[in-house]
Amino acid sequence: MGLSTSLRTLRPTFPFPIPLFLLACLLLGSSIALAADGSETKAREEGLEFIVFWEGVDPIMKIGDLVAYCAPVFWFSPDEPELHNREGKDILIPAPFPFDESSDGPVVYYQVRTVIVSADDDEDVFLTEESNPGDTILDLSRIYGLDINYNHYYRFESGLGGHDHDTEQAQIKVYVHRFEGAGGVTTYQLYLLQATGKAHALVWYDNIYRVDQDQLNRELELPFHIMVEEGKHASITDMNADGYYTPGYDVNVRRNDAWGLRDVIRTGSLFSPEFQGWMAKVRREPHRVFPPLPGDSPHRTRYSRGGEYAPDNAIYELRAMPSPDKALPDRELAKDMDGYYSKDWPETKSVSNAEKFRDWRDSENLIHSLAVAYRLNVVSGVSFSFPLLIVKNLEAPLVGGWLVNRIYLQDHGLRDFGYNILYTPSASRFLDGYFAAGFEIDYYDVPDVADLQRRTDFVFESGIKLRGNVKYSPLKFLGILTDFWGVRLGVKSRGFMKIDDLSYVFEFGAGVW
Repeated sequence: MGLSTSLRTLRPTFPFPIPLFLLACLLLGSSIALAADGSETKAREEGLEFIVFWEGVDPIMKIGDLVAYCAPVFWFSPDEPELHNREGKDILIPAPFPFDESSDGPVVYYQVRTVIVSADDDEDVFLTEESNPGDTILDLSRIYGLDINYNHYYRFESGLGGHDHDTEQAQIKVYVHRFEGAGGVTTYQLYLLQATGKAHALVWYDNIYRVDQDQLNRELELPFHIMVEEGKHASITDMNADGYYTPGYDVNVRRNDAWGLRDVIRTGSLFSPEFQGWMAKVRREPHRVFPPLPGDSPHRTRYSRGGEYAPDNAIYELRAMPSPDKALPDRELAKDMDGYYSKDWPETKSVSNAEKFRDWRDSENLIHSLAVAYRLNVVSGVSFSFPLLIVKNLEAPLVGGWLVNRIYLQDHGLRDFGYNILYTPSASRFLDGYFAAGFEIDYYDVPDVADLQRRTDFVFESGIKLRGNVKYSPLKFLGILTDFWGVRLGVKSRGFMKIDDLSYVFEFGAGVW
C-alpha cells in the first residue's frame, strides 16, 4: 500500500471532490509509502524516517513541544562577527531581544503561523493559553498541516548596509500524517514538507528546499540545518547538513533567484548578481547551535554521545515571538521585528478539497507578478510583462530562469502592437540578461497616402536589465506600487532570416521582469 491508501485515514468526513490518490501525489509523491503494515510503518521499512520529526499515538500536544520537535539547527560562519570568536557551548547567538529576559545561552523565537484544518470542522482545534503560548494545546487528530516560523535576532548587522538590530527567519512546513497500526491504534507523524530560509526580506530571494516526489534525497538530515550568512544573517537551507551550499540541491525552488549563501558581502561588496561558490565559507561543527529536542525525538541519538545530547554544542532556548510593540520606544527595533511577526497566531485555515490543500502547500513557492514600464523604441509607448501561463510563472526546465509574456503598445495613440515571449535567467537579480522573440505590427504614414500603412515583422530583442528593491532606498515612496523597479536596455532587430532594421530599446518601470 502506498501513500494514497494511508491518506484515507486523514479524516472520513474530509470532503475530497477528487480522488485521494491525487492529493497523495501532490504531497510527497506516490513513491513514498506510508501505510501501516502490522506494528511497523512503510516509512520505517523503507528507511524514510528521515522526513519524520515525531511519531506517537497521543494526538494532544502543546505548541511548545511541537515547535521543539520541528526546530532547526542554526549554523554560523567561523568568522561571524557576533560570535566574538566563541565556539561550542560558549556561543551566545541568536540573542534574546534587548527588551526580553536575558539568557545564559542562545534564544530563538517561534510562531505557529498557520494551522490547516478541514472545512467541515467547526470546533476549535487548539486551546489557547494566553499567559504562555507554549502551553496552547493542539489536537493533531483534527489538523492536516502547520506553518512554523523560527525567528533569530542579532544585535547588529555588518557589511553592506550594516545597521543595528537584525531579525531573520526560517520557516518549516509540516504535514500531519495518521494511520491505524496494530490493534487499530491510530498513530500520528509529523512530516517535513518544506523548509524556507528568508533572505533580506525579499520573497524572490527565499532559499526553499521542498521534499521532491521525484528526487527524494535520503541524504536529508533532521533536525533541519539552517546556515546563517556571515554578518548579514540571511537563512540558507542546508538539506544534507554538510556545511556547503549547493544550488539545486540545498535549494530546489526558484534556484536562480534564491539568494544562496553570500558570506563575502560582509566585506561591503556584492561582487556579482548571482551566487558563486567562492562566496560561501565552509561551516565547521563547533559553530552549530542545536534546538532543544524533546527526549523522545527520534533524532536526538544521532547527535548524542555518552547519553548526552549535543555535548559539544550550544543548545538554544525556544520562546514565543513577542509583539513588536514591546520593543517601543525603540522604533527601529519594532520596525525590524514587524516584518517577521504574525499577528493573532496561530491562524486557522480551512481546506475543503485537495486543490486548496495544494494551494497551502505551494503558497510560498508561487509568485504572481506583473511588470509595467514606459518604453522608448524610437517612439514612446508602454509595455506589460506577465507570467507565460497567465496565472502562474513558468520556470524554464534544466537551466532555470523564467519565460514570460510581454506586450507593448507604442507610437501615436499607441497604435503599434508587439508581442514577445521573453526569457530571463532570473526575476530578481540586480543585473541580468534577457532575450525576447515575437512579432510587431507597425502602422505608419506615407506622404500623399490617406490610409495608414501596415507592416508585420518578426522581431528579436536582447539586452540587460537592472532591478532593485526600492524599499530601503531614497525611492522607497515607489514601494506603494511594488518593491522592485528597474531599467531595461536592449537592441531590437526586425526580420527573421534577414535583418533589415536595428534599434535601441529603453524601458523603465515597476516589476521584476
